[in-house]
Amino acid sequence: MLRNTARPGGVIRPATAADLPAVARLCAAHAAFERAEPVPADLATRLEPVLFSARPRAWCLVVDHGGELIGYATCSLEFSTWQATDHVHLDCLFVTEAHRGEGWGRALLDAVKDAAAARGVAHVEWQTPDWNTDAIRFYHRAGARARPKVRFSLPTRPAET
Repeated sequence: MLRNTARPGGVIRPATAADLPAVARLCAAHAAFERAEPVPADLATRLEPVLFSARPRAWCLVVDHGGELIGYATCSLEFSTWQATDHVHLDCLFVTEAHRGEGWGRALLDAVKDAAAARGVAHVEWQTPDWNTDAIRFYHRAGARARPKVRFSLPTRPAET
């Protein structure tokens, strides 16, 4: 399974249920950074069964920097019809602004890649906003290749008010 990865000043480790309030705060900061809708107030409660049930739908890695969570990555297994294989979808990768440039983002990405390989999965996929040139440069430096696509979202019911 996932193992802790130590670096100077902290460790990357699997999230625990006790981490959920801090993970929710990181998610809120990430959503604000990406100019997205605010996260729900009960996000920590919603994430618990997704991450910690008997058959979790996703997993989360956190950067624990001396007891403070400063970053996270969330992933899930997905299926590619064209390849007839699973791949890992990296839904979120975020490091707080104060700790960017310290190597935590690359360490998180490497931990995700290692977790995918441990599951026998050959590749990881994700997206980032097209205006986030820093992230795009970061991913290119990490060896990732961009694929031009347009991401769509189709609501299945009226928006909640």
